[in-house]
Amino acid sequence: MNPKMIVKISVDFVMTILLLFLMGRQITGESAHEWLGAGIFILWIIHHILNFKWHRHLAKGKYTPFRVIQVVVNLLLLLAMIGTMVSAVILSREVFAFLPISGGIALARPMHILCVFWAFVLMALHLGLHWNMILGMIRKACGPVSSKPVKGILRVAGAVIAVYGLYAFVKNQFLSYMFLTAHFVFFDFERPLPLFFTEYIAIMGLFVFLAHYGAKGIQTCTARRRKQQQDEK
Repeated sequence: MNPKMIVKISVDFVMTILLLFLMGRQITGESAHEWLGAGIFILWIIHHILNFKWHRHLAKGKYTPFRVIQVVVNLLLLLAMIGTMVSAVILSREVFAFLPISGGIALARPMHILCVFWAFVLMALHLGLHWNMILGMIRKACGPVSSKPVKGILRVAGAVIAVYGLYAFVKNQFLSYMFLTAHFVFFDFERPLPLFFTEYIAIMGLFVFLAHYGAKGIQTCTARRRKQQQDEK
């Protein structure tokens, strides 16, 4: 694995961990939440610099259904992250307190909730759309899984995580925050810390699972359609 790829993976891994901690502002406290948010903002910029080639090739090549979905998810994630950062700067009481910003808090607060929860879901979908690449790297580092029973167990484990993630998604009222039917995030202080992270990792797993298998289905259908068109010729 080349050094640039190692840096890319490291940046994405740290961003994912930070995102999980950022979802628990009541756990980290306001000050740490702001600094972690500033950290993920810097890593997000680095991520785009490292993947600048993707931006440069947006207007090139053929747009398959899978590529269209990838681009839509990436652009929506970009908008959600920008909205998160802008609202965070307005709401900041420490990291960006030196900026001469006055007012806008009434709009920034619901905007921050909206963008944060959409960013979480979209980042998980983004991860799922690249899951084949991640699996390829794992196979290259650890060797391929040739045993059918092991493959079956891993798929069942993925499905179990997705089902639990759906339960956690409903329990944590994600839709209420994603569509702003709730203007304040409820946090259960009696919930054990490991359970909080387990639920949010499972929610992430749900959307990784949906994106990964949804993408496989779309690619399979596209390949079949292409083959039918070639056979008709």
